[in-house]
Amino acid sequence: MIQLDSDIFSISYQLLSAVKMTEIFSYTACRQLSQFVAAIHFFHASEYALAVRIHGRTNVTLNSLLISKSYIIAMIGSLIEYCLEITFFPELKEYWWISNLGLTMVIIGEIIRKVAIITAGRSFTHLIKIHHEEHHRLVTNGIYGFVRHPGYCGFFIWSVGSQIMLLNPVCTLGFAVVVWKFFAGRIPYEEFFLKQFFDGEYDEYAQRVPSGVPFVK
Repeated sequence: MIQLDSDIFSISYQLLSAVKMTEIFSYTACRQLSQFVAAIHFFHASEYALAVRIHGRTNVTLNSLLISKSYIIAMIGSLIEYCLEITFFPELKEYWWISNLGLTMVIIGEIIRKVAIITAGRSFTHLIKIHHEEHHRLVTNGIYGFVRHPGYCGFFIWSVGSQIMLLNPVCTLGFAVVVWKFFAGRIPYEEFFLKQFFDGEYDEYAQRVPSGVPFVK
């Protein structure tokens, strides 16, 4: 694991060393990268703050920040792509209407996810529950009346939007595929337990309300 980390940062350093600093400090780069950093900071800080507010500090771990090794690698990859492209293809980053579309997706995704967390309250957890707890209830009101998994829906929109905002074509596709595959596997697993917890009530709910993730029934 240590060797892998060393290799990742070594490659990142070598690639970034080739970047023209004039491009990195241009208005385009400063604005887009600032938006990216702000989006990441707000997402994770608010995620943790809401978890503490709802469940209490003693019941929340740093896992609620939702920062994993795979996530860090993905974000480093997106920064590497951005730096290489703005160095060798700076005109690619000047399609502001596309970048602003990505920013809009980031904001919408953030709102959807946070509304989902607030609406579900104590029933929202970052880890899938495999045992039914007394306070765990089936939430079908509010945003849950439109999609069954608004938290996943919001994160999918947010993550893909972050790469569109940076005008990263490779990572946009990569994030969309990887995040979709993750939720395509997680949703059936989670719903297996929800059907056990809530019997036919969840089956009826699932029949009339879409998952919120494209092509995941």
